[in-house]
Amino acid sequence: MPTSPQVNRAALLLLGGAALALVLALPKLAHRNRADHASLMGARSVARPLTDDATFAAYAGSAACRDCHSEVYDLWRTSHHALAERPPDPAYDDAAFFPPRTFAHGSQQSTAGGSNGNYHVTTIGLSGQSETAHVARVIGHSPLRQFLVPAPGGRLQTLEASYDPHSNAWFNVYGNEDRQPGEWGHWTGRGMNWNSMCAACHNTRVRKNYDPATDHYQTTMAEMTVSCEACHGPRKAHADWHRAGPRPGQPDPTRSPMSPTQHDETCATCHARRMDLTGEFVPGDHFADHHRLSIVDGSDAYYPDGQVREENYEYAAFLGSRMGNAGIRCADCHQVHSAKLLLPGNLVCMRCHAGNGAYPTAPVIDPAAHSFHKIDPLYGKVGSADAAPDIAALAARDRNAVWASGGECVNCHMPQTTYMQRHRRHDHGQTIPDPLLTKQYGIPNACNRCHLDQPVDWALTWTEKWYGDKMNRPSRQRAQTIAAARAGDARAVDGLLALLRDDPNPYWQAVAVGMLYPWAAEPRVASALTAAATHAHPLVRANVAAALTAAPVLQRLLDDPVRAVRYAAAWSMRGELDPESNAAQELRTVLDFVADQPVGQMQNGAAAFSRGDLPQAAAHNRTAVDWDPNSAPIRHDYAIVLSMQGQGMEAAQQLEAACRLEPQNGEFRYKLALAWHEIGRTNLVLANLQEAVRLDPAHGREPERHAFFLAAGGKLNESIPALQRAADALPGPDACYALATVYARQNNIPAARAAAARALEREANHVDTLQFLQALDAASRTK
Repeated sequence: MPTSPQVNRAALLLLGGAALALVLALPKLAHRNRADHASLMGARSVARPLTDDATFAAYAGSAACRDCHSEVYDLWRTSHHALAERPPDPAYDDAAFFPPRTFAHGSQQSTAGGSNGNYHVTTIGLSGQSETAHVARVIGHSPLRQFLVPAPGGRLQTLEASYDPHSNAWFNVYGNEDRQPGEWGHWTGRGMNWNSMCAACHNTRVRKNYDPATDHYQTTMAEMTVSCEACHGPRKAHADWHRAGPRPGQPDPTRSPMSPTQHDETCATCHARRMDLTGEFVPGDHFADHHRLSIVDGSDAYYPDGQVREENYEYAAFLGSRMGNAGIRCADCHQVHSAKLLLPGNLVCMRCHAGNGAYPTAPVIDPAAHSFHKIDPLYGKVGSADAAPDIAALAARDRNAVWASGGECVNCHMPQTTYMQRHRRHDHGQTIPDPLLTKQYGIPNACNRCHLDQPVDWALTWTEKWYGDKMNRPSRQRAQTIAAARAGDARAVDGLLALLRDDPNPYWQAVAVGMLYPWAAEPRVASALTAAATHAHPLVRANVAAALTAAPVLQRLLDDPVRAVRYAAAWSMRGELDPESNAAQELRTVLDFVADQPVGQMQNGAAAFSRGDLPQAAAHNRTAVDWDPNSAPIRHDYAIVLSMQGQGMEAAQQLEAACRLEPQNGEFRYKLALAWHEIGRTNLVLANLQEAVRLDPAHGREPERHAFFLAAGGKLNESIPALQRAADALPGPDACYALATVYARQNNIPAARAAAARALEREANHVDTLQFLQALDAASRTK
């Protein structure tokens, strides 16, 4: 072979180097970023670019509600909503700060002190040294309180040092994680930034007002805390109309009653894990016109049966439940102004399941017979007028005793997960405990959550004895299918297609669409996804938009009546949109809104990359790395851009960092092998490939990757058939280009040119192939 550097580089780009890395990486990147889910149907709307003054002029403030609505006002004013955020108050806070006290957490210690509303915490700051921060506000009330302190750039930051009012103890909200300055999740980092992460759900009508040019906030709000108008919307016109005096016989023109769905979607804006697309939600708007909902997908945010794993809050799990799908609403269980349960314990369930409730189709359940556990005698006997429940005594029970009781409905069907060290939250998926799923996939079951001293086989024996064949229900089969799909098992496709076709709950149909993404190119899958693009529910349509690449379908979804669907379609087509189109401008609005977080910078980088703007893509990804240096996916995506810019060594360094951060990720290790091969460090290729295959055997089975593995080991002849199969199976130019480089290494120039020509037939401007042919031409002239 000639010694031209260009020829050598082309020959070393065995599988297309950066181009193949991009092909292999971006589908996974897009899948990871395409939690492009929506909620219920909504009329088309656009973000309202109002000034703060014009926005807030429509708000009256909670005090304006008190005179006419004193009863519900009194329920609200002591609720967790009313105390969601407030200034420091000696009545609440002196006990936390006086006398001063010091507590240890990880390798650090913090000291809290002050009195009379002037409080401070001395802890490790951004400098790495102890700094004293003065408390400006308090967020949360029970079971924990967190404290906001001012920071440069218009920021408020949330301290990790938190207070438990029940035990009168300080603790670190992250336990013993020992987070350090410079980390995204340290209290000085963007993960603990109030403006972006806390403000919208702890206050009323927040305007984040982030300026990307200066990285500065001017955050404002209509009213501090979750006020009346946070749920009812701006009501100044209503208050003014009533203050003007009675008008006998004249209906109130300012009343705008909301439907039950609108009420639930107002709750969902804070009680859901979601991406805020606009920052402009107002009660009465449709959730999916402003948010994309995170649901069960290929990640481990949820367990395959729908149970929450990460901090997912309540709404999505509830949508996936039988009760949510049957029309049960938040207000069927919760008093909307106090946010407490309407009745204590099992009594709230018996409102429907005693056979005489508002939902006559609900199955009648005797808790003792159903649970095989003892029931608190205070409940009396269900359905007996002679043994009525003692509601006051039930409400006053010790919560720890309730949590330990197997006779409480919620302890089996709404198990608790503790977040922030103190906050036990009920899973709202109403799932069924299934020890078999624990044994097969590690999915937790309520039996072993309580009986920590017993093995899973013990729980499995009892559930089979008590419930028998009833345990082999559709929800078990659904979880098994999703678990198999997450593992990349193609045998799950049949089950996913059946789930999409037959499941009565649109939530799980949307899950099926999302899980079918890896097989979207298969004709039967593509056909099913195309048909689902007209589904009545936007959750399904949004996932279709995230999974499909078929332009005609995506073009239709760009004009969907629901913003979350339009956003998903625009993201899928981000490299093809007319910059002046409504879809492109709506996407730009979203990308600007999320630009204050590392993931937002990564998304902006991906959008720039799709437009071919590599310098801008690199700048966004570099910022994302600076803001979150411990994120392996961000470093991985930055490496792709660097590689495309010809900065192979820098790309390899980013991938090395990604592998250090996630040592069990076979994909990152495989990309590192590609990067070393691209820059000629062939001595490092084979070991990284072997490690990638050890971590994930699929890397040795896929045809183009198997060919790379063979070629890296010097088995060029064996790699050619694998690459030929890949070239036949894959629609793009990369496998053909990779085949051309292998032929070139064998000095089979005619075959190399033929394979390169085939690559250009598929993509006429394929840069690597054009450079490769130029190198061959240059080499032939030097002979």
